[in-house]
Amino acid sequence: MPITEWGWEVTEAELRSWIIQDDNDIILINKPALVVCHPSKRGPWSSLVGACRECLGYDRTHLIARLDRETSGIILLAKHRLAARHFQMALERRAVAKSYLAILEGSLTEAREVDAAIGKDPDSIIHCKSAVRTNGKKQAAQTRFKPIHSASDYTLAQVEPLTGRKHQIRVHSQHIGHSIVGDKLYGPDETFFLDFIESGWTEKLAGTLLMNRQALHAFKMTFDLESGPRSFSAPPTEDFVQFCENHLNLPKSDLLKLISSS
Repeated sequence: MPITEWGWEVTEAELRSWIIQDDNDIILINKPALVVCHPSKRGPWSSLVGACRECLGYDRTHLIARLDRETSGIILLAKHRLAARHFQMALERRAVAKSYLAILEGSLTEAREVDAAIGKDPDSIIHCKSAVRTNGKKQAAQTRFKPIHSASDYTLAQVEPLTGRKHQIRVHSQHIGHSIVGDKLYGPDETFFLDFIESGWTEKLAGTLLMNRQALHAFKMTFDLESGPRSFSAPPTEDFVQFCENHLNLPKSDLLKLISSS
């Protein structure tokens, strides 16, 4: 697969292998990390939405659930305006439950619910960075963390954002002292983010971060629609599974059992 500094160029075979569900209303995709959702100037095959339009012929797909470039998991596209409207209304009513899988630094020994407002980080040289704020401009934010499995000073956790703030899970993970593995911005040193922008993925970053992206995966979503609830799920991607096998002594079969019962 052709990989660029900011992601990869999607091929038709890859795109079709990522599709979990394709019905009259929606396309459900299990997005790998490093794939950009929105169309860019680098051509249609450089983004998931662009590739769907080119490959599947759906010119009017509506992106309902999007993810950061480095986050894997559920991408939901509505195939017509009516479906898009129903899902968007659920989002506006906050009638959507989201569940993520995250690999955290350190051992999280008990479930935690973080209630800490988020705003722009006033102490960071990086414009896009957020932080927990007790004063100034901020927005209320709540996140639930539930440990599933711990080993070798890492924790596999189920994470439920109860609000939808920018970088919320990553900010709250850092706030409780358990940053997400591979996080260049909210991990051990924010200058890693600048290094990556300047030089891409290097041996220095690989030796410190262990993963070339933040270990965050959108696992489940349930929309409370007017016609009734609709749930979607996407299994963890291969790089996520490999980290669990290599660093948490958690074979894929055991991993899937744990997350299915969580």
